Amino acid sequence: MAETDVCVMIPTLDEAATIGDVIDEFRDLGYENVLVADGGSSDGTREIAEDRGARVFVQSGSGKGQAVREALRRVDAEYVLMLDGDGTYRPADAEALLEPLREGRASHVIGDRFAEMHPDAMSGLNRFGNGIINSAFGVVHHRDLGDILSGYRAFTTESVERLDLVADGFGIETELSVECVRHGIDTEVVPIHYDPRPDGSETNLHPFRDGATIMLTLYRLAKMNNPLFYYGSIGVTAILAGMLVATWVAYRYFVVGISHEVMAMLSGFGVLLGVQLLMFGVLSDMVVTLHREQRQRLERIAARDDDEE
Repeated sequence: MAETDVCVMIPTLDEAATIGDVIDEFRDLGYENVLVADGGSSDGTREIAEDRGARVFVQSGSGKGQAVREALRRVDAEYVLMLDGDGTYRPADAEALLEPLREGRASHVIGDRFAEMHPDAMSGLNRFGNGIINSAFGVVHHRDLGDILSGYRAFTTESVERLDLVADGFGIETELSVECVRHGIDTEVVPIHYDPRPDGSETNLHPFRDGATIMLTLYRLAKMNNPLFYYGSIGVTAILAGMLVATWVAYRYFVVGISHEVMAMLSGFGVLLGVQLLMFGVLSDMVVTLHREQRQRLERIAARDDDEE
């Protein structure tokens, strides 16, 4: 039976070795609406995808995040399945991802790769990096979403329209997770399989560079969702730096007998700046909390009005 209410969205870059099989498997399962956002492949990826019946377009910019944003503007279905075209995700897991959406339990579903991961699917370094990023997400945003870097997701088009997505590269998954928390979108995590890349398929991921980008994205987005952590961390750093300079100035004055008035002023400025940032973080956190509570109250009123109608 054709799944007419689902659009399978696949961002690609030089995935000729795998994209054909991925599209074929989805179409065999009844998912005929396949949209491929290509990042300028030079290995025939676009031609293979078109031959297999997918809608294909070339993104105007570069990076996975840009591809996802442009693809979302072309989606014409109620639900979206998003995954990479490298053959590491199984189309057979699609129904498990869509089930919470169709039953109304969630508006965004993340596939947890670590639940059924093949031993050779991820290097030890990447496993360690994923663990660090997931732990940092939990600390900063107070939610455990299992695997925030998973590229296999399902969501409603209505929910994704509420998100402010600006990331260009591999930070898009992190941004999706943070935005879901910030906007109070019901999110569920389901176990999926994660397989090694097939022979002949090369990864576009650069662990250190992209890992640093993801961590910076996670920290940057904390400004809107957890301002106390964002401004507080900068404030504490400024206070510690000011106190360190003050300690050096005091040592030079009382032990060596040399005064450093300018450095003393800088240390005082650092401590004062840090205290102000901490205060600003506390006030911003109060505003964010009040805004979130007000939004939830309005959503409950809107839902109640819809039920009465």
